[in-house]
Amino acid sequence: MIKQPASAVSRGHGAARNSALGSQAALLLAVQWLFGIASALSGTFVPVYLWKASQSYMLIGWFALGQYALGGITFYIAGKWVKEHNKMNSLRLGIVLSGVFYFTVLMLGKQARFYGIPLGMLSGMALGFYWLAYNVVYFEITEPGNRDRFNGIAGLLGSTAGMIAPWISGLLITTLSGDRGYQLIFTLSLVVFGIAFILSFWLEKRKHVAGPYEWTYGFRQLAERGNPWRKMFAAIVAQGVREGVFMFLVGLVVYIATKDESKLGSYTLITSLVALISFWLVGKKLNPRNRNQAMLAGTIMLGLVILPLFWKVNYATLLMFGIGTALFLPLYIIPITSRVFDLIGQSEASVKMREELIVLREAGLIAGRLIGLSAYLIMLPLNHSPSAIVWLMFGVGVVPIAGWWFLRSFLKEEEPAGSRS
Repeated sequence: MIKQPASAVSRGHGAARNSALGSQAALLLAVQWLFGIASALSGTFVPVYLWKASQSYMLIGWFALGQYALGGITFYIAGKWVKEHNKMNSLRLGIVLSGVFYFTVLMLGKQARFYGIPLGMLSGMALGFYWLAYNVVYFEITEPGNRDRFNGIAGLLGSTAGMIAPWISGLLITTLSGDRGYQLIFTLSLVVFGIAFILSFWLEKRKHVAGPYEWTYGFRQLAERGNPWRKMFAAIVAQGVREGVFMFLVGLVVYIATKDESKLGSYTLITSLVALISFWLVGKKLNPRNRNQAMLAGTIMLGLVILPLFWKVNYATLLMFGIGTALFLPLYIIPITSRVFDLIGQSEASVKMREELIVLREAGLIAGRLIGLSAYLIMLPLNHSPSAIVWLMFGVGVVPIAGWWFLRSFLKEEEPAGSRS
């Protein structure tokens, strides 16, 4: 029998470390899986689509800039709506706007290359509304004892979406002539987004916490000397630096190296299969007591797996890099994600400010992504040779080690006293 989750406030200090996941958690995972499928069907190929239309690295960078910037602004502004009104409507609006984004790309066709920044802004707005609500609901229906399990399952489901959907998309694009394949996958994304939207109505309407949304609460945490959020924020920024480049560049590099969308689909199929197994194993074995060692190992290996690309950038070395990343990324992502939400739930007071703290977390990710993206936008006009791109990937790829450094004190708090150094 599935145990129902406790109330949101019980997520705070002293909450029982229950490892079971409730029915609402299962439903949220289902919605997220459908959202992931819809995004993976087309999202993997949007940078490729824009590249084929423009042959411009800079266009892809400006698209990402619009996406990150508007995503962060949406998080900040929508925080008031999510806290004081109906957060489920924010989730649904994010799904709808994601569908609008792909519909717009479908209608623009090759003319999309002239609207890189506006398209990025539309995508960022959709992601902002969706992920803000998703993260708040995720926090409310989980607790310290089952967050690693939830994140492991979420990663596993995300891997299945990333494994199957891009592979199908790659086959369709290469099989159908002209842009018919792209038109079909964008249409399929719209359909899946629609199913996710309908399913979201079975998620319970979450009661908002009494009290108004405090616009400056996050900034006050960072300004206060000794506040744990200062180190946590720095760790989150380090996470964002890597994401800011890898989120769009890896798939583009695979396509440019192979000139074949089906090869990109196969690449995501293989790497996502490895990630699926890795997320399952890590989610099963990881717990608060071993997060520190797991995260350190993960961050080191995420840098080392880039080294084969210095020898040669081709499909074989990219596949080595992709498989290595898929193996070790869960060791990094699961601990940092679980620990930041544990910090939000450390006391009754912080639980009541969960929307503001989730916005603060996103601000750290956006700041990091913009730092990584700035390196991309500065370097690429000067040198976009394969070796320069690999050096950029290596430079941002080792930044997560700094994230572990800032987070290590939080992770050591959870280790048995005899195992601490």
